[in-house]
Amino acid sequence: LPPERIAAIEERTRKGGGEIVQLLKTSSAYYAPGAAVVEMAEAILKDKKRILPCAARLEGEYGIDGYFLGVPCKLGGGGMEGIVELDLTEDERAALMRSLEAVQRLVAQVDALGHF
Repeated sequence: LPPERIAAIEERTRKGGGEIVQLLKTSSAYYAPGAAVVEMAEAILKDKKRILPCAARLEGEYGIDGYFLGVPCKLGGGGMEGIVELDLTEDERAALMRSLEAVQRLVAQVDALGHF
């Protein structure tokens, strides 16, 4: 994809939560998550071997271990059958690391609560 298209997708992803909240006022925000769940369930139940974005625990993929991040995963009859490692550009790799750092900060905040 061209860099400007990737930037537009990233921007929409960052603002997606607010967009969903706005759509909830008209009840239309249920469709996209529902459609995603159907797509994932169909891939598993029909053993379609589809590549879909999922939250998955990384175990060395992308050089990351022990954290859940949104990555492309192959879904089939065995459930999540594998993480697809893409060749990332330097900018994409930096964005992934920023996401990891955000997750690490959240984990540290939860750990600080001392309930787990």
